[in-house]
Amino acid sequence: MDASSPTIDAVPAMVQAVRAVLGKPQGTIALHEPEFGGREWDYVKECIDTGWVSSVGSYVDRFERDLSAITGARHAVATANGTAALHICLLLAGVAAGDEVLMPALTFIATANAVSYAQATPHFVDSEERSLGVDARALDAYLGEIAERRDGRTFNRRTGARMRALVVMHVFGHPCDLDALADVAARWGLVLIEDAAESLGASYKGRHTGNVGQLAALSFNGNKVVTTGGGGAVLSNDAALGRRAKHLTTTARVPHRWNFLHDEVGYNYRLPNLNAALGCAQLEQLASFVERKRRLAARYAEAFAGVPGVHVLREPPQTRGNYWLNALVLDEANAARRDDLLAALNDAGYMSRPLWTLMHQLPMYAACPRMPLPVAESLEARVVNVPSSARLAG
Repeated sequence: MDASSPTIDAVPAMVQAVRAVLGKPQGTIALHEPEFGGREWDYVKECIDTGWVSSVGSYVDRFERDLSAITGARHAVATANGTAALHICLLLAGVAAGDEVLMPALTFIATANAVSYAQATPHFVDSEERSLGVDARALDAYLGEIAERRDGRTFNRRTGARMRALVVMHVFGHPCDLDALADVAARWGLVLIEDAAESLGASYKGRHTGNVGQLAALSFNGNKVVTTGGGGAVLSNDAALGRRAKHLTTTARVPHRWNFLHDEVGYNYRLPNLNAALGCAQLEQLASFVERKRRLAARYAEAFAGVPGVHVLREPPQTRGNYWLNALVLDEANAARRDDLLAALNDAGYMSRPLWTLMHQLPMYAACPRMPLPVAESLEARVVNVPSSARLAG
């Protein structure tokens, strides 16, 4: 048998393992679907009945309070979507035109786009295989080669640009190595921002994600663990940043009984009351969603335990992931079969997808600075997401 034979044989075995978890589909099993089994209709109907449907209303305030209670962050400011939340985080971090923002190449496009909205330049860094998050050790070594400190600030010796912030992302709801990344950020004078869009309900060393960085962003898109239809939020434990986040996201309007006074360029980024009402009902079910998603992940891990050439991504030590999306990680020898696996799974009725195209491979970001990205490039060729809705746990 030649070396390629085990690779070829592995694809049917992987499909069979998914079938063992999910059963034979009637039609297509979606990658991730929202679930509305609580008081969503009651709360949304109240908004309609009372007329409070826009960006002012009791549910917006309640949603922000509930997010603070769940995450432990002192301040939560609801926004129209997760990208808006990231944009505000960057502005609050002092990111300005011409700055560079260190961020993973392995992330969703919103992370890089938010940097562009701030008129800054994404600077792409590599990931680690354990969490799929930024590799703190590799990043520190890289900064030692290309960065220099001057007058308490950090500059890229190659481009001359100031390096202002480090954005880290909790991929698929698995917390990255936050302590190590916070140490790197502190050593190099960078503001640490957590892109926690996928990690609501996940924790790092007993603390909810979003509490180690100076700022964090959440997303409540329709495919997230908790959805508001759209929506996002800025988290911070700094009172001044919390107040300024609210100010910037409400068009920077100075409170007054009737006058329209605005003291700087602001953004119409507020979450409507209708969406917040949906979110309040969803947050009431968060614990159930996460518990069932974790059960589903355990079933995937058990089903794939005897399948050669692949493993199911599991939460790193000292973390508790929400398993937003379950991920199959192919061995290097099976990387060439990723698209065959995707085709076989989708043909069998199991909606599956690969990782996002790495940011430096997109035309608008191809010329951005980057460190060597061997792990991210390897992972892109080997990771497949499989159906992960909470209801699939039974």
